[in-house]
Amino acid sequence: MAEKEPETTERKLVLFNTMTKQKEEFKPIVEGKVGMYVCGVTPYDLSHIGHARAYVAFDVLHRFLRHLGYEVTYVRNFTDIDDKIIKRANEAGENPLDLSRRFSEEFLVDMATLQCLSPTHEPRVTEHMDQIKDMISKIMENGHAYTIEGDVYFSVDSFPEYCRLSGRKLDDNMAGGGGRVAVDTRKKNPADFALWKSEKPGELSWQSPWGRGRPGWHIECSAMSEKYLGLKFDIHGGGKDLVFPHHENELAQSKAANPESCINCWMHNGFVNKDNQKMSKSDNNFFTIRDIITNYHPLALRFFLMRTHYRADVNYSVQALDNASDRVFYIYQTLQDCEVALSPFREGTYKVQVPDDVKEMIKKFHASFMESMSDDLHTTAVLDDLMEPLKTVNGTLKKFKGKKQQQALIVALLALEKEVKEVLGILGLLPTSSFAEVLKQLKDFALKRAGITEEDLAKKIEERTLARKNKQYEESDRIRKELTAVGIALMDEPGGTVWRPCEPSDE
Repeated sequence: MAEKEPETTERKLVLFNTMTKQKEEFKPIVEGKVGMYVCGVTPYDLSHIGHARAYVAFDVLHRFLRHLGYEVTYVRNFTDIDDKIIKRANEAGENPLDLSRRFSEEFLVDMATLQCLSPTHEPRVTEHMDQIKDMISKIMENGHAYTIEGDVYFSVDSFPEYCRLSGRKLDDNMAGGGGRVAVDTRKKNPADFALWKSEKPGELSWQSPWGRGRPGWHIECSAMSEKYLGLKFDIHGGGKDLVFPHHENELAQSKAANPESCINCWMHNGFVNKDNQKMSKSDNNFFTIRDIITNYHPLALRFFLMRTHYRADVNYSVQALDNASDRVFYIYQTLQDCEVALSPFREGTYKVQVPDDVKEMIKKFHASFMESMSDDLHTTAVLDDLMEPLKTVNGTLKKFKGKKQQQALIVALLALEKEVKEVLGILGLLPTSSFAEVLKQLKDFALKRAGITEEDLAKKIEERTLARKNKQYEESDRIRKELTAVGIALMDEPGGTVWRPCEPSDE
């Protein structure tokens, strides 16, 4: 989507800042430009739905900022060398960099499938060793780090602002590695965290002033964000599990190296929970993105994730995915019906104006969209409000007989279609293929979930038609209910019985 002139709106964009614990008006450091860094994945396995949650949320922000006319520099990294990668590579007998490269590529496939726009830069740790070592050297020169036998640790006692972001008390903190490092009794303070890890037998390592080794987890993002966005930038984002220790440590490192370092707004998305427990690889209670899009359309998954406000936790359930799938089918079917009805009339010129009631409805919807999105990206409200213009489209289509004389209806449909498509585009929910193709895919997924082939369904419809013809209404109702229970809705139309996906129901 190309950048455009900022949209005129009385409502200013406000975003929740984790640092200040409140919503604040967004004011970019450089007018018309936004620098945004979002912590990326550690690619040692296929990405799970929690990753989809984070990157869809920040993709929505990225898209909306662009809609407002900002030139966005979006940086999302790959932590392509890490304890977890090394462990997995050793188990598989694979080179760690080959493994992380392979899963990085798989991650990018998943992001494209979910229609997440590509960031401006996607730096990898292993390609930025010089920047990382330079920053560690600065931290040491400024008296905020120390070495022990080739390891370099950040001294939290030397940095009074430590825990400012998370609001924790230093006495309550354990080792600052977020579960990635063991407690080291050699450290001055148990909360001190590794900037550089000395070489271990059989591990990849790089030369440094402190001996061969590799970076700690946190230093990479400080170094790479500075390289691509400078010492001061607008937004730093990630999952709320990164507030401490990762982002707390990033903040400390960056300011310890360069006191003028500043990030205006820290943003964090909620978890995806299953049975009230956070989904994560380490707890082995997660679904990969691939697991889900085996049975559901990727745009249904995107819709599902956007139904919950980005800061709240998403509760995963099959029922919620079924509902999301049903909603996107309704959206695309409505737009497909509109396209078919308007196809003979798109090249025409029409003297009549859009009817006042439709014009007012579009104006109200657009204003509501801008207000909701400007209020900390309230996608839940936007997706609910989207149903109103779609209902108006369907109501107008019922009146439309496909005649050029019905010019008021034609221009009404054209205006409604344009507005809905624009909003879907901003949200990343406008398909890249035709609506007809997406509808076919959604129906194929529905058949797969129902465990029935198209041929078997045709036979069921034929059996029901025969039962109705023979006035065997009990049998005809039984077949209809049997199909509804597995997510197949039958509709009797003048030309015969057709079907569409629906939410499974026992009613």
